[in-house]
Amino acid sequence: MKKLYIPLVFFAFLCLTSCVDIEEHYNFKPDGSCTVAYGFDMSRAISVLNNLVSDSVKSTPQFSLVKDTSMNYFNTLPDSVISKMNAEDINTAKNSSLHISMDLTKNKMKVNLDYQAKNPAELAYYLKHVSTFSVKVPQQVEFVDPNEKVVLKPGDLKDNKSDYKGELLLGGQDYYTYEITDHKFSRTINKSKFSKFLKSAGSRLFMAKAMLIDMPYKMVMKFAKPVKKIDNSKAILSADRMQVTLITSIDEVIKNPALMNLQVDF
Repeated sequence: MKKLYIPLVFFAFLCLTSCVDIEEHYNFKPDGSCTVAYGFDMSRAISVLNNLVSDSVKSTPQFSLVKDTSMNYFNTLPDSVISKMNAEDINTAKNSSLHISMDLTKNKMKVNLDYQAKNPAELAYYLKHVSTFSVKVPQQVEFVDPNEKVVLKPGDLKDNKSDYKGELLLGGQDYYTYEITDHKFSRTINKSKFSKFLKSAGSRLFMAKAMLIDMPYKMVMKFAKPVKKIDNSKAILSADRMQVTLITSIDEVIKNPALMNLQVDF
């Protein structure tokens, strides 16, 4: 295969967990249901990478593509993933939605994944299994390098072992253990699994840091009743005791994974 140079690097960065601002939002309702939303903002990484892209690539229609669209999460999954999913996984994916907002010329690339859990059991299942799903990179996203006469599509991305399947952002979530009831939300990081994740993502983390791309993380939880207790020194409780906010960064978490441990009694 010909070298794809900057377009390949650029496209790959759109799909790396290492180069995004991550926000998790939970909205617990009085009936026990909960809306959970993952927000991934790659805009700052795009602004850095834009300085590395040649003018010839920037001038292509593909680079100027603007997308603002919502779709069912299940419809983004490749057949190879769907074939391994059970009925509950499929139902969970079908009840999730994916929103993509992209304008590369304005350094904008945001992805949101939303899910409505009917009860604590559904929420726990979703959080445990969402990381096993893979999202296909939108097929409309292509880059052409006029100098190389190469059209870059998702299927062109390969490593030494297998085709790159466009796994989007969720790969690290499986290092958490959750316990969720009508009155408690508990999340504990598995240090062994987290260590393995760091090893697998080491080169990407190093590259992001070398390019001065920091990796902030924010978690916001809204409750229908006042919070009784929080077990995390970095978590901030609102004055009305109805909202918990946890703000940190990947750098901090690497040094102290326990920062991601959180228990809220409400």
